[in-house]
Amino acid sequence: MNNITTIDLGSNSFRVLIYDCLKNKILDEYNEVVGMADGLNTTGIISQAAQDRVILAVEKSISKLKYNPENAICVTTAAMRMAKNSQEVLKNFKDKVKIDFKIINGEEEARLTLLAVKYALKREKIDSSKFILLDIGGGSTEIIVNNFDNFSSRSFNFGIVTLTQRYLKKEQLLFQLEEYKKEIKKFLDSLKIDLDEYTFVATAGTPTTVAAVKLGQDFFHYDKEKVNGTTVNLDDLIDCLKIFNNSDNQTVAKLVGKGRVEFIEVGIYIYRAIFEVLQKKESIVLDDGLREGVAVDYCIKKGLCK
Repeated sequence: MNNITTIDLGSNSFRVLIYDCLKNKILDEYNEVVGMADGLNTTGIISQAAQDRVILAVEKSISKLKYNPENAICVTTAAMRMAKNSQEVLKNFKDKVKIDFKIINGEEEARLTLLAVKYALKREKIDSSKFILLDIGGGSTEIIVNNFDNFSSRSFNFGIVTLTQRYLKKEQLLFQLEEYKKEIKKFLDSLKIDLDEYTFVATAGTPTTVAAVKLGQDFFHYDKEKVNGTTVNLDDLIDCLKIFNNSDNQTVAKLVGKGRVEFIEVGIYIYRAIFEVLQKKESIVLDDGLREGVAVDYCIKKGLCK
């Protein structure tokens, strides 16, 4: 089988990919905000409403992409790692829509995401030898330091959904981010590397949204081919915050998509915090992430691509 279907169920997003191993090419895809981590901070569980949203998203994706869910490689991450009812939720998904999700740990999530980004950098003809990758998720944030064929990673227990729902006041959020910056700096210091030698690369919804807004795109006219490789700087983050703060919810929803409005500002603050820790002025944005990494990993293991 040269084509593979992969599914990434994150803390906020549900993403499906149909991938051609021989051509190293995306054939089709499906993305939807499902809010898996909604309420997780306070209850410790994945709610029934969130489960129903995922099941509906699976059904819609099957209808659109015409794939067999039993043949798909499916992974899920931070929200499911944290939830007390994760096994019950996984059984519900398997019973209702034949999707068999595997919970992967932060290290495996980092490895697979890094694999996708390495392929993407080569595709965009960007040096992939030394870079620091930021992956902002709904329930966790990953920092991956790639040094040629070696990498070090750390998964930090905060994301756009969890921080939004945990800190309702901006002052509390910014104070907590300062504490997280200390944790991230401690991790980077332990590696004893010269940050100036590393390119800053960012993936996931917040960086791609900022890049899209910079390019004049909105959610309904999103062109990943143009977003891939876009350079985003601190001024772009400030410009986005100004736009979002001075626009009504309907306008912001058009820019970022339904289900992301309440989280996008927090995502930008996280993005800015990493800029500050790394002391970088710009970052390269890529749309490729975990689901692409799962596909590439499968293809390599099957000897279908290099």
